[in-house]
Amino acid sequence: MSMPTLGIIGGGQLGSLLAIAANKLGIKTVIFCDDIDAPAEKFSNKFIHGEYDNINKINEFANSVDVITYEFENIPYETLNQINKIKPVLPKPSINRIIQHRLAEKDFINNLNLRTTRYISIEKKSELNSVEDLLPGLLKTVTLGYDGKGQHLIKNLDNIDSLNVDFSKDYILEKLVKLKKEISIIITRFGDHKYEIYEPIENIHEDQILRYSKIPAEINGKILDQSKLWAKQIAEELKYVGTLCVEFFIDRNDNLYVNEIAPRVHNSGHLTINAYNVSQFENHIRAVCKLEQTPLKKISNARMINIIGDQINDYRNKEFNSNEFFFDYLKKKIKNKRKMGHLTILVS
Repeated sequence: MSMPTLGIIGGGQLGSLLAIAANKLGIKTVIFCDDIDAPAEKFSNKFIHGEYDNINKINEFANSVDVITYEFENIPYETLNQINKIKPVLPKPSINRIIQHRLAEKDFINNLNLRTTRYISIEKKSELNSVEDLLPGLLKTVTLGYDGKGQHLIKNLDNIDSLNVDFSKDYILEKLVKLKKEISIIITRFGDHKYEIYEPIENIHEDQILRYSKIPAEINGKILDQSKLWAKQIAEELKYVGTLCVEFFIDRNDNLYVNEIAPRVHNSGHLTINAYNVSQFENHIRAVCKLEQTPLKKISNARMINIIGDQINDYRNKEFNSNEFFFDYLKKKIKNKRKMGHLTILVS
């Protein structure tokens, strides 16, 4: 069978790791990215640089591949929809449109009768004066924002006057959970009720950036089963194709809440590269390219450390043990709070 050529929108570390997984399967990749220095260029067969609203570049990209996927969700819907008219985009652009809008995402989850934290739409500052029952809460931009960007903590009504917020944008206010733990589920859906699902991953954030992940997660059996079931329900309702991440909160009473959905491979799943026979990246490629589904087998328990900013300099000069796997994202510029690499440690 002839292998398709895969187009990947976005050229960061997720695009790189997708391209590496595709190479392993004998699939050629074409990266389309608005960053001329995108590291994924080093791992792809062809690199197209251009803005995501450039019709000529869109056409060049779409006409050079058979199927298209993307590494991040903040691509304009119009771009994905235009590309989808030429070649199939997976996951479908309509899914991305829901999930890149926090209010639509929360409504979608609640309509499935899955628990989220309480929330409300905020369009102007004066509306915050009547939401005391949702405080303390996080005020978030409805679109864009990641790793804590576009988020403002409001502890009480006294904080409102000092907020430095641009209310020309729409916001959502989410009540804070009395947090015990954060976990994520990585699931790959191949078709109707056809899944490969990884065990829950326990995550620790610092400054709203994922810092550490590990398997197994220290959770009870009820939470384990419930989180997997909810992830399946979400993927099935979306008729999703590819790898999806569902992030969860667990409160101090062991109640489970869906926090966010990421319609793509996810940072918390990096440890699957070494801890499983098939990584989240390879499974994504297999699903969107309609390749054979391979049953998952766990190789080892694992811990993953995100390497942030100039920490990368220390790791580049280290020697590693046989159970340690260092990934350098080869980004040209070192920036504060920028993910520069990760280290996975296999543990017994």
